[in-house]
Amino acid sequence: MKNYEIILIINPNLSSKVSNFQKKFEKLLSDNSFEIKKVEDIGRRQLAYSINNHHKGHYLLYRMQGNPQNINEIETKIKYDDAIIRHLILTVSELSGEDSVLLTEALENKNKKSESTEEPIKEEVKEEVKEEAKEEAKEEAKEEAEEEKGEE
Repeated sequence: MKNYEIILIINPNLSSKVSNFQKKFEKLLSDNSFEIKKVEDIGRRQLAYSINNHHKGHYLLYRMQGNPQNINEIETKIKYDDAIIRHLILTVSELSGEDSVLLTEALENKNKKSESTEEPIKEEVKEEVKEEAKEEAKEEAKEEAEEEKGEE
């Protein structure tokens, strides 16, 4: 049994159907007696260059163990699958349980985007609260002035 990593770049138009693709691909692996150790759905990323007129791709990483004689059949199936625009099959000495660099970067980018979108929202809320407080103060001042005029 050898250890393998397969990185797939899937057509970005199929991002909504990734779970169906994953099930189909995992069945292909299990049918060829591969044991999947870890699957990472990295998500949509910008490609370094255009591939088949696609500028983005949906990345998947599989870490698995299996018989080296069956890897050729897996590669043949990958080559003829229209959903896959690029693939890379690596033989590794041992399988890492840690998250890949691609997944770590994707999570960091998501966190940065969510933080950057939260800051303007916080500022907008602060400004709205200040404006509401000013309006309330003006209304109270008007009411007090009207009461004083009414007393005179």
